Amino acid sequence: MLESDRTFPVEAEPGEVWSTLCRPERYRVVWPWLKEFDGTALAEGERWSCAVQPPLPYVVRFRLSLHTVVAGERVEAEVDGDIRGRARLTVAPAPHGTDLHLVSELEPATILLRGVLRAAPPIARFGHDWVLDTGAHQFRSRACSGR
Repeated sequence: MLESDRTFPVEAEPGEVWSTLCRPERYRVVWPWLKEFDGTALAEGERWSCAVQPPLPYVVRFRLSLHTVVAGERVEAEVDGDIRGRARLTVAPAPHGTDLHLVSELEPATILLRGVLRAAPPIARFGHDWVLDTGAHQFRSRACSGR
């Protein structure tokens, strides 16, 4: 199981951050490691398909089922595919602008990914954390800077 409880500061107002999150058509521009993405709206009941390429010799394919979306505040999703579990992203005002708080509990669902987690947990954690940290940096620099 890979659990995350991370806060990512963004120097933009919560409304701008939320507005950026509501533009899934730009996700592949913001996140180049997002090799495939099929999602049209940040809305309850939506089902997004994703393929992520961490700096490791595999691609992780999964679907996000958005079951709770509170505009301007939070998104909660179930994850299934090569990984499965749940995730919640909260948008909160902060002195510097906005905090994005991500909580997730994910487990590998394929033999390959289960093997990586069992045989080399630091490699699995590295790939997971790289996607989160790089994704936060890219969001701040590409999405909220207007590029």
